[in-house]
Amino acid sequence: MITVAPYINNGSTRKAWDAFAAASRNGTFLFRRDFMEYHSDRFEDASLLIYDDKKLLGLLPANRSRRDAATVESHGGLTYGGLLLGDKATAMLTGKMLHAAAEYYLAQGYGQLAYKPTPYIYHRQPTEEPLYWLYRAGATLETRNVSTAVNLRDPLPLSELRGRKCRKAQNACLHIRREKCGALADEDYPVFWDLLTETLEQRHGVRPVHSFEEIRRLKSFFINEIKLYTAERDGALLAGVLCFDCGNVVHAQYIAAGTEARACGALDMLLASLLQIYSDRAYFDFGISNEPETGRINEGLIFQKEGFGGRAVCYDRYLVSLESLVAATPN
Repeated sequence: MITVAPYINNGSTRKAWDAFAAASRNGTFLFRRDFMEYHSDRFEDASLLIYDDKKLLGLLPANRSRRDAATVESHGGLTYGGLLLGDKATAMLTGKMLHAAAEYYLAQGYGQLAYKPTPYIYHRQPTEEPLYWLYRAGATLETRNVSTAVNLRDPLPLSELRGRKCRKAQNACLHIRREKCGALADEDYPVFWDLLTETLEQRHGVRPVHSFEEIRRLKSFFINEIKLYTAERDGALLAGVLCFDCGNVVHAQYIAAGTEARACGALDMLLASLLQIYSDRAYFDFGISNEPETGRINEGLIFQKEGFGGRAVCYDRYLVSLESLVAATPN
């Protein structure tokens, strides 16, 4: 019998959650509780553990929507969310899990579920069973953003422009610097963060999603998963990329380059180097290129990413009535 239980922040439940998320077919370190809870003051947790008798079958990271109290989101505070599944979860079993979760949320007074599936490139094994059941329940696609990822197992060549800029950077005597192994308070972090904040404000009119203190805290939890790479000349940091290492996918969480770096090709050389550093992985994900206000593609931004051989991966958000989900799924 499929049952659900709300996540309770105690030692045993936390350990079981983290262990299952790490072993799941579609989990990344973003679903570890230390990551999910760095902004717990802003997101009211509504996560579920799903069982077959006493055996843990799946996790649903979730929160109560800050905009609509009748909506539960998976997940509003993360880049993506969705049902985390183990190797033995079949299509029909997944439907039963969603049925039980929907019934639970209805009993809690929610009316709809906002569902942001983890993009397929992050899956260790194919894990799109929930999308079928969302379709059967009449879910609507509310938002679709376009990310750009390089298939590192069969990479496309750099464009002529990107290659030319890389050669220019090599002639400029630039140095690519990897973060010291296991470093927590690398001296480049505050310099990079100042450059990042300035770059985002000037070029896009936004600020980093994380504050500097938040990223320092996350770095303290995930020393090996969060890494900074920089391009320098004569000891001066010109460009930097903060990477989230998700196993088979490496995600460029933050990219920053000043005027000098763009002129001498420092960022191009740094990004091309990262494709080589992580050439043993499946994908390098540059992130979305949509303007936050309008959802339209920033053509200059995506043009740059595509020049490194990247092509589109969609980051979606679905809305579904919980009553419809109950009716469409097996119990």
